[in-house]
Order: sequence, then structure tokens, then C-alpha cells
Amino acid sequence: MARMTLDFPEAMVIHRHSLSVRITDMNYGRHLGHDALVSLLAEARACALASLAFPEWDLAGYPSVVADLAVTYQQEARFPDQLTVETAIPDPDGKALVVHHRLRNAQGATVATARVTLLLVDLDTRRPVAVPSDFTRALARARGE
Repeated sequence: MARMTLDFPEAMVIHRHSLSVRITDMNYGRHLGHDALVSLLAEARACALASLAFPEWDLAGYPSVVADLAVTYQQEARFPDQLTVETAIPDPDGKALVVHHRLRNAQGATVATARVTLLLVDLDTRRPVAVPSDFTRALARARGE
């Protein structure tokens, strides 16, 4: 079986978010389910963006929408495992904002790696817009640049 690989950009980490696997996050295989993982990623992403002083629904005047999501699983997580979600955001390219997540367990092993592409949308035209420079500057500050 061919598996995709996701590279995690270490140098672009802007935030770390701690959380625990809830009993409601478990699936029939008795480990963290995919649907729950997506929810945990959304929480971590919202916290990372808030750390830049931008709520996900107002990134310098524009809401963001998920255009795509890719996840690779490296290890199982179970209730009540403690996880840390590292969020890395490279410089935006045009209208796309790519957000990388890496979930690690308390021992430091990678549980999953994810890549989410966000588009910022002008609500009047319903069209994607370029990532505003205010956001790009906040991102550079968070990375210590």
C-alpha cells in the first residue's frame, strides 16, 4: 500500500497546544477516531491563530474556509492520553494559507501529522482573497523573524 508522507516544517512552529483524548474521541477500534482528530486539529488551529491575535473567522478582515485536509497516522492515541499539537505556518503563497499540525503524545512520539489549506474569502464576492499583510507580519513576529 502506497502511503503519502507529510513533512512538518519545524522552523515554522508558532504555537503548541496541550489537550487530552476524551472518552468521546474513541472509535470502535478503541483509539482516537478520525472525526475526533479533525475536531482536535480545529481547536489547536483556532488557538494558534488566536495567539497571533486573529480569530479564525476574522483573519485581518476575512473568514477562513478549509480547502483541503491531509492526515497521516503514525501511532494510536487512547483515552486519557495527553497530547501536544504543534502548529506551523509557512509564509502564505497567494491566496492559500497552509497550516501544518503534528500531534505528539506525552513520550514525544508522533501520533499524527496533518496539513490543512485555508482560503480567506471575501463575503461580499464569495471569492478567495490574498492573505493580508497584517496577518503575514503577525506570523513573522510569532516565528521570531
